[in-house]
Amino acid sequence: MTQNTPEKRELHKERTFVIIKPDGVQRGLIGEIISRFERTGLKFVGFKFLVPTKEQCLTHYNKDEAWFLRKGNRIIEDLTAQGLPVEKDAMAYGRGIIDTIVAFMTAGPVLAMVIEGNQSVAIVTKITGSTEPATSDVGTIRGDLTVDSYAHSTFQNRAVRNLIHCSESPEEAEREIKVWFDESEIIPYKTAQEKILYDVDLNGIFE
Repeated sequence: MTQNTPEKRELHKERTFVIIKPDGVQRGLIGEIISRFERTGLKFVGFKFLVPTKEQCLTHYNKDEAWFLRKGNRIIEDLTAQGLPVEKDAMAYGRGIIDTIVAFMTAGPVLAMVIEGNQSVAIVTKITGSTEPATSDVGTIRGDLTVDSYAHSTFQNRAVRNLIHCSESPEEAEREIKVWFDESEIIPYKTAQEKILYDVDLNGIFE
């Protein structure tokens, strides 16, 4: 029983992984994006400004056949809706997405981040918004700060420029973090606001 207490499980130390992509860096949105996460109470424990390698990107975007089929079928739907020729099957289109993503991600510097806090994966996903900016909710990073769409990126045969990548689950976050960071590059520390967010008794408020 003791092992399952909140104190032992340390739910507030859940980690997620975020990349501000080349379009976010080039548009000068690093500060805006960081502040949206920071003001929720989430904590940054790792930063790395770098130009990704092709190998890092291929390891990071480690997708299965179901993902390729789903994305490829969406491309075929977009092409058909625009009256453009469909020249490949869904699997080929889906695999081609990775090529466009790698070309995009290696085109310039990105900011990789490890973020820590209770429900960090879900909170970051909510703030980031859905993958397609044009249909992402108002109030999200993608919904507020950019305008790209699947149809436009398909027409131009490029990756969707949606400013940011974030992990979809705690398990995915742990895998992705290892692609970009050594454990020694992640800094364990405490912030003053963690007492307000997580200290059961709010000890130390009064002198």
